[in-house]
Amino acid sequence: MAKRQLLFIKNVFLFTFTAFGGAQAHISLLLRYFVKSAHFITEEELLELNALAQVLPGPASTQTLVGIGYKVGGLKLAILTFFIWILPSAAIMTCAAISYALLDSKKEFLDILQFVHPIALGIVAYGAFNLAKKVLKSEITILLAFGAVVATLVLKNAYVFPIAIFVGGMVSSAIATPTDEAQIRVRLFANINPRKLSYFIGVLLFMAMLGALINRTSPFSLPIRLFENFYRNGIFVFGGGQVLVPLMFTEFVEMKKYLLQSDFISGFALQQVLPGPTFSFTSYLGALSMKQGGYGIVGQAFGGLLAVIGINLPGLILVLFIVPFWNDLKKITRIKKSLSGINAVSVGFIFAAFILLIKPISFNLMPLSIIVSTFLLLNFTKISPPLIIIAGIILGYFL
Repeated sequence: MAKRQLLFIKNVFLFTFTAFGGAQAHISLLLRYFVKSAHFITEEELLELNALAQVLPGPASTQTLVGIGYKVGGLKLAILTFFIWILPSAAIMTCAAISYALLDSKKEFLDILQFVHPIALGIVAYGAFNLAKKVLKSEITILLAFGAVVATLVLKNAYVFPIAIFVGGMVSSAIATPTDEAQIRVRLFANINPRKLSYFIGVLLFMAMLGALINRTSPFSLPIRLFENFYRNGIFVFGGGQVLVPLMFTEFVEMKKYLLQSDFISGFALQQVLPGPTFSFTSYLGALSMKQGGYGIVGQAFGGLLAVIGINLPGLILVLFIVPFWNDLKKITRIKKSLSGINAVSVGFIFAAFILLIKPISFNLMPLSIIVSTFLLLNFTKISPPLIIIAGIILGYFL
């Protein structure tokens, strides 16, 4: 493996274990680890991959990171990047579900990490500020970002995300003047592999069919139905982890009653203090769901794996399907021009997320001071986020 790829894997590990704060904070860390520190891709390429991930269903941070891996080292490195990124937090969440005793000391654990939340908010603010400077360069993009903030705060509906992204792309695309793109379109569609597209649709249809036909008393029934549930939700989740929670709660707690509300909330609280993808929360749900079926420890571990693979698989297939001909795709004028609108709406989502996350803090002076200090440190010094997070953990331990 080339030295550059080994350095990339090292940075993926660093990103995996320091990526607190959810997708909104991850973009600023992606910028630091893969653009500024080692120049694996350009800042423009990162923004384009992030815009592509926003358009696609699934986990935006995961898709962006996997897209970077594909650009650096092709398919094998992209898949390795995916597993390095998801497995640590998914393994912890699966173990938490298997041994619920881990949550008995949850309060003490959360007390130690009490300052990680405001630090993460400072990282979110830093990411929003820097992206806004780069993306909001016209009245149209500013209005689109503001509209995304208002729509998110007022409507509070999962459908806001895909609709706002679609509108943002359409508005900025409509401003563009079409050019002769016949040759680009021919090359683009020549690169599309219909077999990959059929795999994507076929997996869903096959698992849905099996889940409907298999005898509910069969030991294979619940694992198949779980995989289909998570795979299906992975197709329809737009907007990242914040949309995942209400969908999972409705299906697994209220409708199917695979776990109790208290179990769900406890697992989500634990996930919030872990680095890595928010989607790893599904491994906790999968493991607990298998517990209800009496499958034992091995079955629960298998359920955690099924869940995290199922929820991530649609987004992984889509991003690996599109990235190879993304350079041709973005040359089409209307698609290229739509990216500015999509990026503007994404900035709006980040600002809205910051507002929603900071509301519980209210006028509490200590966390507000930590948020401001984190933002200033990241913006005006070269101190890395991991050091700030470690400082926050130490502070929480002694206080």
